[in-house]
Amino acid sequence: MSADQLDISVLTWAVTVGVVVLLLAVDLVVAARRPHHVGFGEATAWSVFYVAVAVGFGVWFTLHYGSGPGTEYFVGYLVEKSLSVDNLFVFVIIMTTFAVPDEHRHKVLTFGIVLALVMRAIFIALGATLLSLFSFVFLLFGLLLIYTAVQLYRHRDEDPDIEHNVVVKTSRRVLPLTDEYAGGDLFIRRDGKRMVTPLFLVLVAIGTIDLLFALDSIPAVFGITAQPYVVFAANAFALLGLRALFFLVQGLLDRLVYLSTGLALILAFIGAKLILQWAHEDVDKRVPEIPTLLSLVVIAVVLLVVTVASLVKTKRDPSAKAHPGSLRARRAGAGRDERPADRTR
Repeated sequence: MSADQLDISVLTWAVTVGVVVLLLAVDLVVAARRPHHVGFGEATAWSVFYVAVAVGFGVWFTLHYGSGPGTEYFVGYLVEKSLSVDNLFVFVIIMTTFAVPDEHRHKVLTFGIVLALVMRAIFIALGATLLSLFSFVFLLFGLLLIYTAVQLYRHRDEDPDIEHNVVVKTSRRVLPLTDEYAGGDLFIRRDGKRMVTPLFLVLVAIGTIDLLFALDSIPAVFGITAQPYVVFAANAFALLGLRALFFLVQGLLDRLVYLSTGLALILAFIGAKLILQWAHEDVDKRVPEIPTLLSLVVIAVVLLVVTVASLVKTKRDPSAKAHPGSLRARRAGAGRDERPADRTR
């Protein structure tokens, strides 16, 4: 992990944020003005485009700032991309729970990505400030990721219960809610009264989940680099492709039965990396650090192994089904055919 902060100009920050906002605006306009079913061909084209944008940025960044920061960006991007697949699981569950019509899922995903980026930007600023002031934050982040990894592995075969999410339950009680989606509007007037549609509740659920996911993803990428610009870029470009990735792999998600196990291993590895980083800086310089390039190899191998193993497993046992995992055990009395307990990620 680089110790010295990169000299990123205000103009570079402004252009990067501007490109991200522009791409999000295009997504939002398309989702709002042309609700439609996103087919495999369209999803593939958008996915290739966003990966190309991310790789193109990484190449430019490497050429301008060196191979070290460039490697950190690509490792951070890979980490965030792998964690974003777990986001997709939860998005699928939210869409199913609220029976979101197919033509409105594009809009929901785009709003979800906007909310995720805003929350991550806040956590990045907070995390960077804490790391610059207190080096023991590396230790706290490392312990948090290891705890998350253990809990995720223990409850790797569970799903979140969106209906029991405290924010969703409160919203149902206090907001005047309609039964229909009303053409994808968030608010409608009925008998002179302003009411919210189920789509608003979907965005509340996704926003809550995005906040909890940020608590994992930001410490994870800070385990790769302490550069706020790299952390932001890795998160932004990984999330930009999330909408297209959803439509591309939604039929494949159920087959990734070992993904939660793989993510638990990755989070534990990065947690150990952060703890070693803290020990090297604050305890003894002889404590070894884990090189960024080794992190890239480990993460890539874990993702490859769990993907291949998952596909082999589901081919042999078609009844096997993947779950996003949870940090909290299922509530007592909640059976397999009931909705599972609330996710706290």
